Amino acid sequence: MDDTDRRILALMRDDCRVPLSSMATILGISRATVRSRIDRMVDDGTIQGFTVNLRAGAGLYGVRAIAMVEVAGQAAEKVVRRLQGFPEIKALHTTNGRWDIVAEIEVETLEAFDKTLRDIRHIDGITSTETSILLSTRKSG
Repeated sequence: MDDTDRRILALMRDDCRVPLSSMATILGISRATVRSRIDRMVDDGTIQGFTVNLRAGAGLYGVRAIAMVEVAGQAAEKVVRRLQGFPEIKALHTTNGRWDIVAEIEVETLEAFDKTLRDIRHIDGITSTETSILLSTRKSG
């Protein structure tokens, strides 16, 4: 990855819908070069997907939360694999400190949230959890 790739990624992070021709003009390279570089970054796994960031409260998910998870001993990889199977978990992060894993949860209702938490807490290897419901977003991505 060189400086041009990093600049393409920066433009895409700001607005992934920016036309290739606009990126080419901004970067001073051809549209074909922008396209081939993006394709290469997709093929080599640098870009793993394209997504939409919704405004908080846009109505898609009624409940969003962050769950911190403590794992017993060497069970972290097993627990991560199990958590990856939850469609309600939108992102998983391993971390240091008191908690081993941080899970971002999004569900439609409090009932679905309650069920998801119960299911998470029943995973072998999880010793403790602490969950905070996200009330409002003051700054995003």
